[in-house]
Amino acid sequence: MKRNYQKSTCCAINDQDLIRQTAFHEAGHAAGIYLYNKHKQLPPVYFQISINPVHRPIEKTWDTLGLAGDHFTAIVEGGRLISSLPIAIIESTEFFSEHQQDAYQTAFEADMINLLIGPIAEARYVAFRDNECFNAQLINIHALHNYGGTSDLNQVHEYLNTFIAARSQHQVKLAELFNHAFQFVTSPIYWKAIERLADYILNNHENVISCEQVIAVLDQG
Repeated sequence: MKRNYQKSTCCAINDQDLIRQTAFHEAGHAAGIYLYNKHKQLPPVYFQISINPVHRPIEKTWDTLGLAGDHFTAIVEGGRLISSLPIAIIESTEFFSEHQQDAYQTAFEADMINLLIGPIAEARYVAFRDNECFNAQLINIHALHNYGGTSDLNQVHEYLNTFIAARSQHQVKLAELFNHAFQFVTSPIYWKAIERLADYILNNHENVISCEQVIAVLDQG
């Protein structure tokens, strides 16, 4: 789950804005991985937040630091319930019990929803920052490209291509997944959790935030 802003393509956005947007984007991904999966009673999965390359003195936080180098990259590493499965296992799902099929379906849909939650969270932060409206009509699936969501959407399409053979069903499923992700981000409880984690990221002095640290922040509410 990666987002990458290059200054040459984002000259209208200052460095601190990009850093804050990134914090909300990654906080959204991480909140989805932990809280959405927990809500769906899915098994816990390891992840961490890595930030590179930011060369910041120990006494400074992201609130006072500009970008380093030509670009800034932040990424949630891990967090997938279904990351890579042998073709034989994928093809054998038709032999699963009904309960196994339901669990499998829930797991791969959760992964896709958690990918979408990141750019939607960034979009909501930007809307609030700029005092603009935020709704599913203005922020649709295609608009997520404007909020660091290109890589996320590419990965969602990879999931769809792998697990849903009929391409005619992709757009219907994508709309369904977007709706679930949008509802998660606009839930007052989950949004507060995203805000807490974004603040924690912004005040973090390390290059890696562990899974345990993220969970502790998200559970504070």
